[in-house]
Amino acid sequence: MRVSPFLALAAAAALTLSACGGSGSSSNQGTGPVDTGQLGNTGSGKDATAKGPVTIAGAQKGGIVTVLTNTGLTTTIDPSEAYYLDTISIDSQLLTRSLTQYKYDPTTKQMVLVPDLATDLGQHNDDYTQWTFTIRPGVKFEDGTPVTAKNVAWGIQRSMDAATFPTGPGQYYSNVYFRGGSSYKGPYTAPKQKFNAVKVSGDKITIYMDKPFPDMPYWGAFPANGPMPLGKASDPKTYKNHPLATGPYMIKSFSPSKELVLEKNPYWDPATDPARTQYPDGYDFKTQQPSEKIDQIMIADTGSGQSTLTYDNLLAPDYLKMKQQSSDRLTTGGQPCTFYWGPDNRKITDKRVREALSWAYPYKNAILAGGDIPGVTAVPATNLMPPGIPGRTPYNVTGRKGFQTDPAKSKALLQQANAMGYEIKFLFRTDDPVSVKVKDAIVKALQQGGFKATPVPTTIANYTTDRANPNKDINVRSSGWCSDWPSGSTWLPTVYADTHPDKTHSLGADYSAFSNKSVDKQINQIQLMPLDQQPGAWNDLDKEIMTKYFPLFPQYYGGVVMAHGSQIQGMADDSALGMPTWNTMWVGK
Repeated sequence: MRVSPFLALAAAAALTLSACGGSGSSSNQGTGPVDTGQLGNTGSGKDATAKGPVTIAGAQKGGIVTVLTNTGLTTTIDPSEAYYLDTISIDSQLLTRSLTQYKYDPTTKQMVLVPDLATDLGQHNDDYTQWTFTIRPGVKFEDGTPVTAKNVAWGIQRSMDAATFPTGPGQYYSNVYFRGGSSYKGPYTAPKQKFNAVKVSGDKITIYMDKPFPDMPYWGAFPANGPMPLGKASDPKTYKNHPLATGPYMIKSFSPSKELVLEKNPYWDPATDPARTQYPDGYDFKTQQPSEKIDQIMIADTGSGQSTLTYDNLLAPDYLKMKQQSSDRLTTGGQPCTFYWGPDNRKITDKRVREALSWAYPYKNAILAGGDIPGVTAVPATNLMPPGIPGRTPYNVTGRKGFQTDPAKSKALLQQANAMGYEIKFLFRTDDPVSVKVKDAIVKALQQGGFKATPVPTTIANYTTDRANPNKDINVRSSGWCSDWPSGSTWLPTVYADTHPDKTHSLGADYSAFSNKSVDKQINQIQLMPLDQQPGAWNDLDKEIMTKYFPLFPQYYGGVVMAHGSQIQGMADDSALGMPTWNTMWVGK
């Protein structure tokens, strides 16, 4: 999964799982210390028998939750394309339903994979090349129209149109694993092309695979695997601003990059939903709010600020202040994310220059300038895959210790490559003071390391598009990637494999523009291995790629320090996303 543009810039600048009956009435859930050794371990528990309705002891109905964020919701909330942490979280828990979903377990403080539209977690054949899901009755769209298996099948097929949804997740899973998916262009790009991998019979959907896909129940939790109204009613041009709700809330108004207002969906039936609740009357998401202003509102906790929360990390000084004054209003925890700088391998072709860049980069100064907290929201990174991923063992290709910067080593490598003064072009946002501070720290360090630094201006609104543009005049991209579920299969194939169908328009998730046929071959081989051999194989390939090619360099692993007002109750850390657990919260009186 992609992190929000705010977090991705902060990096340069800068799914999961036991039965849970209900959370308590405390607002302190998830406020324990960040376990830096388990950041990517979002859990492995499943409860295929979970049923609705869900009730939470002590929870109250009513009130509006205000949510403040520096960026977020910048492009689309169309379920077929939702692939940023915030849009996935909001779609999945509040707006739309999918085959499966996650439910917070207050005992383990992890997420639990449970059924959603499906009556269980799916039935598979012996080699995991066929999955069947039975769609439960009684689920409706916000207009009262019943949701059918045909609606779900259409939603799945629709999300496979990579040209129409260039930043969507379908191209990394459905197009890769589903039978014929690699050549399928989608219903909008190639309306006459037939696709027979998803078949409907009554209330059942059967999906046929080109290769084993044991993780289908996890993939089923993404909004892309949810229902869509048939025909023109789900036209991508208009649907992206108002997808029809099947969850507890629906859109009242939406202005991209500015505000999203949600109200209760009268056709949501809690008896059909094993995880969601509908305690608040609505949500008001306000974007492009200055980070300093957000923190001041959180610390003051007055007036409407008492029913306000933020999923942005607090700036370091404000975190320390709030920890001393109101620690019960902090929600801290892990997120399965690695933030990195991706040199464009098409342009920076000498490995030594990429290595030099990793020594010149001012890790700690950039982290501090971005307001992150070393060791809490920014943990020193070596591997691409974060700690806690099954099979992962640590490696250190460069030998760097912690957040070490060494301009002398950078210059030595540049001299070996006959590349002193090499020009580095990277994006920064002119309308974000934090981004400007980070840019300044990076420019200074790159110059000290023997590079020429050329920051390229953009804005909060345009950052996401500019970064994904393969033809943009930059040669380094700041990014972050998070586990779609705890497995190497959600890391190397998405970040490194040359599978994106149209890199002339978007880099997909390959922000370092890395392409290597040998690596692609090994990725395909690992996906066909016995399940117990795959974790170690992913780890070995991760190390091999970094050792041989050094296509990118990790900056840090992420943690979260979110805050909420005193009336917000039940807010915890969804460790699968590093976002609030919307389904466990309410507004207290």
